[in-house]
Amino acid sequence: MACRSDSSVIEYRDTAEGLDASQLTTGFFVDWLRTPTPEAHLELLHGSAHVVVAIDGESDQVVGFVTAISDGVLSAYISLLEVLPEYQGRGIGSELMRRLLDQTKGLYMLDTLCDVDLQPYYERFGMKRSTGMHIRRYDRIPAGETGG
Repeated sequence: MACRSDSSVIEYRDTAEGLDASQLTTGFFVDWLRTPTPEAHLELLHGSAHVVVAIDGESDQVVGFVTAISDGVLSAYISLLEVLPEYQGRGIGSELMRRLLDQTKGLYMLDTLCDVDLQPYYERFGMKRSTGMHIRRYDRIPAGETGG
């Protein structure tokens, strides 16, 4: 399905099938110490149980995506929600979330881990604040760029 977002037509797909690494430009993973290569990015899209991508209809580039991993029975975890900075503020992230919520509506729980300043964003979709734990192994990212 395609939606108009400012001057671009944004197409939303509920699959990573048919995408290739050339459609995954740099610019995602803002503020990461190391960013995945386009090839690793494509692999993570294909490896996710749930994925929605937003594609600019003019450039055919992926401009946003959301992924979730799941046991397929009770739970899913939103691992990544990214929209290129120049496309933010156009409702793309919200549409990605709405579509992911629709994909996972039959599951008991949907969790994510985010920075405190992003919690109000996720609350808009009915998510509740909670606590969490994490490990980050930056040396395990197939590096494309080094962030700052």
